[in-house]
Amino acid sequence: MHAFRMGNNVIAYHKNGNKYGMTCAWATMIDYDYIAMLLGSQSATGNNLAVGDVVGVSALAKGQKDISLQLGTNHSDQLDKFEGVPVLEEKTAILVQNAKVQMVCKVKKIMKLVDENDNFVILEILSSKVDKSKEFLSLEEVLPE
Repeated sequence: MHAFRMGNNVIAYHKNGNKYGMTCAWATMIDYDYIAMLLGSQSATGNNLAVGDVVGVSALAKGQKDISLQLGTNHSDQLDKFEGVPVLEEKTAILVQNAKVQMVCKVKKIMKLVDENDNFVILEILSSKVDKSKEFLSLEEVLPE
């Protein structure tokens, strides 16, 4: 499975009555059933994760730039970042509809990196769906020139 392209990956979940989600620039497969994501220390999404949580991870497709920008701005504990975003919910996992890749994952390990602030998260893929007809949304398509 080709799971990611740099820059437009979303991690999202429900927890304690709140919805958390963010765009993550750094994500990669580290084994067939495991992925890793680096979530900044300022992120409510990353800071509220715990080992054992089940989350959604979506690699966005071309045409989903607005979703990337919406989920990449502000903090989940300050506003509803999902307003108007078409999502699928699978228990606590939130997946972006029409993404190139949709994965339900379980948090296996969280390590502190980069001055012991950022969250390096190891996730086990529990289920996945890939739409081979779609292309990944590239970082270059989202960043301002």
